[in-house]
Amino acid sequence: MPNMNRLLSLFIILFLIVASPLVAQKKALKKANKKFKRGEYEIAIGAFKSLLNKGSYKAEANYKIAESYRLSHRIAQALPYYQAAISSNIKEEGATVYYAYALKANEKYEEAEKILSTYLDSGTDKKLRKLAENEYNNLRNLSDIRERNSYYRVKNLDAINTKNTEYAPVYNGGELYFTSNRDHGKIYKATGTAFTNIYKAKTQGAKVDVSTIEMLGGEINSPKMNDGCVAFSKDGRTMLFAKGNTGRKKGTDEVKLYISRFRKGEWTEPKMLNISTVGVWDSSPVFAKNGKTVYFSSYNRKGSYGGTDIYKATLSARGKFVGVKNLGSAINTPGDDMFPYVADDGKLYFASDGHPGLGGLDLFVAERKDGKTNVRNLGSPVNSVADDFGLFLFSQTKGFFTSNRKGGKGDDDIYTFINNDPNLKVVNYFLSGTTLTDDSLGNEVILPNTKIKLFGNNNELIEETITGSSGTFKFRVYEGENYQLIGEKQEYFTTRVDFSMIGNSIPQDELVKMVTNKEFKTKVNLDKIVLDKSIVLDNIFYDFAKWDIREDASIELDKLVNVLKDNPEINIELSSHTDSVDTDEYNQRLSQKRAESAVEYIVASGIKNTRITAKGYGEVRPIARNTNRDGTDNPEGRQKNRRTEFKVTSINKSTKIIKNKTDDGVLDDDDIDFDEELNDVN
Repeated sequence: MPNMNRLLSLFIILFLIVASPLVAQKKALKKANKKFKRGEYEIAIGAFKSLLNKGSYKAEANYKIAESYRLSHRIAQALPYYQAAISSNIKEEGATVYYAYALKANEKYEEAEKILSTYLDSGTDKKLRKLAENEYNNLRNLSDIRERNSYYRVKNLDAINTKNTEYAPVYNGGELYFTSNRDHGKIYKATGTAFTNIYKAKTQGAKVDVSTIEMLGGEINSPKMNDGCVAFSKDGRTMLFAKGNTGRKKGTDEVKLYISRFRKGEWTEPKMLNISTVGVWDSSPVFAKNGKTVYFSSYNRKGSYGGTDIYKATLSARGKFVGVKNLGSAINTPGDDMFPYVADDGKLYFASDGHPGLGGLDLFVAERKDGKTNVRNLGSPVNSVADDFGLFLFSQTKGFFTSNRKGGKGDDDIYTFINNDPNLKVVNYFLSGTTLTDDSLGNEVILPNTKIKLFGNNNELIEETITGSSGTFKFRVYEGENYQLIGEKQEYFTTRVDFSMIGNSIPQDELVKMVTNKEFKTKVNLDKIVLDKSIVLDNIFYDFAKWDIREDASIELDKLVNVLKDNPEINIELSSHTDSVDTDEYNQRLSQKRAESAVEYIVASGIKNTRITAKGYGEVRPIARNTNRDGTDNPEGRQKNRRTEFKVTSINKSTKIIKNKTDDGVLDDDDIDFDEELNDVN
């Protein structure tokens, strides 16, 4: 028995010797994973590294270190850890895919291509397969980018850069604004560096007065949140920027867009934009040159193509951003697409790791022509194997951007560039116009506060705006495209106006200036919806004593089809009228058949038959004399009487529609408030 007790005691001692380190390792792993899940990547890296020599969790530790580097935008440093995790038979498919990304970030392009090719033969994760396939195709097209001639010259902006991070440069009113973590304050646990703030400095082009560098005051910067990526309206008095990522347990890992205005010599308290919602990450905003459209990057937003996508929103008449829209697959990829910038010539510059590029984020330019959006990599030396992003044009040939490439002064640095391309001369085409209506005397008058939409090829909505009190609008258009303007306003018929740029562009060899602006003008006339008021359809003709729809009549009926499609709330009566030739009974039957024939045509074009009624009036409602006062025939009068009309009989929504019994037939205009936000941005 004593021997048995000794053996039991020895077993317990041996078990404790073996088990105690395992328990400690498991506890350490749990703590490291907790930091990782919170997004405290820098702390997580240290915690996982302490487990690398502890064999039980070596594969997971290497993988999580690699992921921590990737998720904190340092994927080049993740390479050996992905490699070690794969060697230890990690089961995560992401290890293989992102290992290829890390290889690419270290200029090992052929190895990255082979890894992805192998993964695509066996990988099962749909999202990762989409990323892998996209990146595999990018790598196969890389030679074109590497061999392309470049007219760019780049230079580190030494005066402003430090060993810390400086990025997202923006010029406004003689000052260069940028984002930096140069001031040592509270630490952002994702990177182990200080939180970022917004700074500014007086500058003449690229000549920065370093003595004027200062952090924005007031309530713009927050000591325990990241602030950055600033954008300004055209007049420089409205500022958008991103704020978020507290890195704290009870804080937020989301980033939102905020707005502030410059009043009485200082920036007002920032307010979150209405388009930033719970669960969505938004950043890097920029105003379009019209002042009414904002582009921004967003993650986890509905309609995404994969990672971070670029969206746009439009400023409404009430000063709110509405109509958030993804820019589509021509711009956005399964990877990250961010940092948009809209140049004066309408080109969209942005950063992406989803389009064919040299390393991490590359800079691209998207140009619309002939109804298509073409995306082009800016090539070396603007792009490098590192992250290149945050471009801003100071002029047509000069600008700033950000890069964390080798040879810089710190992490992210600001660079300047000059583009010496001899073919930089551009033409900006604009389509401007006025929204109008007819008054009681038939004269054209301005119709304010009207929504105007610009559609391109394939019925693509390109842009929309509200005309305001002046009734004017202005859109950028592109050569080789057909357009359609649609005007909408409550109580008015929606109206379409066609416009074509085909044959209207200026040849490149005729350009003299670096930038040429060409403006085309048009009008959009909207008719008031008046119940029971007859509207004549022009050019609806029938062969003698027949009711078949002729080809020339179908053209006019198609216009009515569009009216009904554009105004789904209205129901109409379509009526046919004759002159006084033949008997009343015959004319009544003929007009009814003609009305029914026209209605059948319209219904066959996709309009519900419940919305339209056919009515033949024969000769009982003439609008002109069939004979002259002396009894002779009046051909012109008879022609006017042989007509097809429609009138609105009812409406299916609560809208104020006037009856056809008022003196002037015109209602007062909508009382739409244009608040300070709209006035400030414009």
